[in-house]
Amino acid sequence: MFTLDQARSFVAVAEELHFGRAAERLNMTQPPLSRQIQKLERTVGVELLERDNRRVSLTAAGQAFLQDARRLVIAADRAPDNARRIAAGQLGELRIGFTAASGFSLLGPMLGEISEQMPKVHVELAEMVTSEQVDALLDGDLDLGLARPPFDEALFESALLFSEGLVAAVPTSHPLAQLKRDVTFEDLRDEPLIMHSPTKARYFYDLVVRLIDIEHKNVRHTVSQILTMIALVSAGRGIAFVPESAKLLGVSGVSYLRLPELKEDPVQLHAIWSRTSKNPALERLVAIVRGSIHGNDAD
Repeated sequence: MFTLDQARSFVAVAEELHFGRAAERLNMTQPPLSRQIQKLERTVGVELLERDNRRVSLTAAGQAFLQDARRLVIAADRAPDNARRIAAGQLGELRIGFTAASGFSLLGPMLGEISEQMPKVHVELAEMVTSEQVDALLDGDLDLGLARPPFDEALFESALLFSEGLVAAVPTSHPLAQLKRDVTFEDLRDEPLIMHSPTKARYFYDLVVRLIDIEHKNVRHTVSQILTMIALVSAGRGIAFVPESAKLLGVSGVSYLRLPELKEDPVQLHAIWSRTSKNPALERLVAIVRGSIHGNDAD
């Protein structure tokens, strides 16, 4: 096998087409440079250069070998810097899971931060419900999830990204949307409901039934995605309880009504990641996330 020094010597001679200039470029004398090229040609088994007293030129084999030799030298020159960048989280890969709702609220700004502060890091995205994200994180198929509680704090570290309100989505033409006062739970008692699936959207299902006295006989549709719920509301199929960020979907024909009887912002979104992760890019992203949270707290 030829050495990296031999490849570097060959590239210099092939580009200069002159042993003297190539030797000067490599900060060496011409005789050892000639020996490097001779050893390389013996190892490769073909003549790479044609030389006489007047000129040096590449053989056809030398032309082909030059392309690979250049790539090898460039890769070798970059390798130490790449290793340092990977260790610092500036290169590498991040695999991020996200719920559908986080996809139209927080995901965009987060990707913007990654692009700005970690431009050399490749990002892969996967839309998953929280339970799927948990499994993927444990299996090593994800680095970070944008997920809803609960999750096992013994297995995962987390950061609360934001809390938001739960609102009632109603058709814009609905009498509730025309009220001149705040909507109460009593106003909603007999309305046809579009509910979250208790299996595929368990977080929202549990949250709604815990906070609001739901008449299950009024449930007309059960779905798993918030976008689907809003589309059904727009079609006049019922009302739905959705996170306030659903307004960002921009679906026409839907009004979002505050529920003053809910005193806090109950809908939470967390960043979660395995406590055993060794990905330096993840460490850098977590630092960015925590810094963003603290920055918002200071505002």
